[in-house]
Amino acid sequence: MALTRDFKKTVIARVERDPAFARALLDEAATLFLSGEPETARLILRDLVNTTLGFERLAKTTAMPSKSLHRMLSPKGNPSMDNLSGVVESLLSDFVAQEQKRRMAKAKTLEATIAVWNDFNVKMGSFSDEYSSL
Repeated sequence: MALTRDFKKTVIARVERDPAFARALLDEAATLFLSGEPETARLILRDLVNTTLGFERLAKTTAMPSKSLHRMLSPKGNPSMDNLSGVVESLLSDFVAQEQKRRMAKAKTLEATIAVWNDFNVKMGSFSDEYSSL
């Protein structure tokens, strides 16, 4: 029985359950580019694309062939700044869309909870009515 877990599977699982981690990866990739470590930055971007958008969807949003995107984000890739900014823009747009969905779902859950509580209050009365000292 293996005592370790596959790194890529761990990253994928973490990105799927924690949007803040995905944003932190994007921030780290940008920092690495600015620090002169473009190879590592491209690999992080590649993993991030694989776990979020996928290369086919990225190809549609950037109007670049999927194969070119794969090459561009490989260790030996040499993307232009325009192409790189297109990838980052697509990732950011996806993050914003996912966050909007998450917030809408949370708002619906809160509205449903409030409705249930209000119905309970109408039927049973307020807890404070029983224990009021007034």
